[in-house]
Order: sequence, then C-alpha cells, then structure tokens
Amino acid sequence: MEILLVEDDPGDVLMTREAFEDHRVPNNVSVVGDGVSALEFLRKQGQYAKAPTPDLVLLDLNLPKMDGMEVLAVAKGDPMLRHIPVVVLTTSDAQEDVVGSYSLHANAYVTKPVDFDRFIDVVRQIDEFFVSVVRLPGR
Repeated sequence: MEILLVEDDPGDVLMTREAFEDHRVPNNVSVVGDGVSALEFLRKQGQYAKAPTPDLVLLDLNLPKMDGMEVLAVAKGDPMLRHIPVVVLTTSDAQEDVVGSYSLHANAYVTKPVDFDRFIDVVRQIDEFFVSVVRLPGR
C-alpha cells in the first residue's frame, strides 16, 4: 500500500513511520512537509513527477505554505484526485476543524494522541482498517 504522509513535525513523522514498520503488512510511506508539496506530489509535478500514486493520504491540518484544509479542498475538488481516501490526522480537536474536514469530504478525522503508545496504536488502527477492512479504488 502506498501512503502519503503530509506532516511537518519530524517527531510525528518518525512515530508514524515506526507504527507502519511494525505492522504485518508492508507499506511504502512517502512524506512531504507542507501543503504545496502535498499537491505537487499528488499531481506528480516537479520533483514528484515519478512519485507513486498514494492509496491513502494522512493529512495534518497545521502545515506551512498551505494548510491542510486547503489541501483537502483542492484534492477533493480535483476529479483526478478525489477518489484517494484522506484521513485527517491532526492535533486539533476543535469542532470547526472536524466539521470543516468532513464538509470537504475527508474520509476520516483522527485527533493525534499525545501519548506515544496511544499514537502508535491509532496509526496501526488506521493502517489495519485501510489494509484489511475496506476496499480501496484500484486495488
């Protein structure tokens, strides 16, 4: 499974990679650190011309250059990208962020736990759900 992690916090990137590496099903996790790069990756532009098409996007909302809500709006508004499931994985538990994300057609909204073990568990559950439970487009 190809996963695009859109995250600017190196610690969260490390923990997310660790959670995926420990899982029984191997995943390829690509990482970009800002919203502009996320859209370039998804559209295979510039340095991302040969990037794999992700089966799943894990999207933080608090990003430099372009925030996660903007990325979500553009991706879900693009007929070539809207089929890719997007899970918002962010520190915000604000109701307006939850409602806004679902209004922009996020497939799920998950608040990042601050506890390391719980964070790892949440990422593993996301992985398990999208690998073993749901059927993704093109798979």
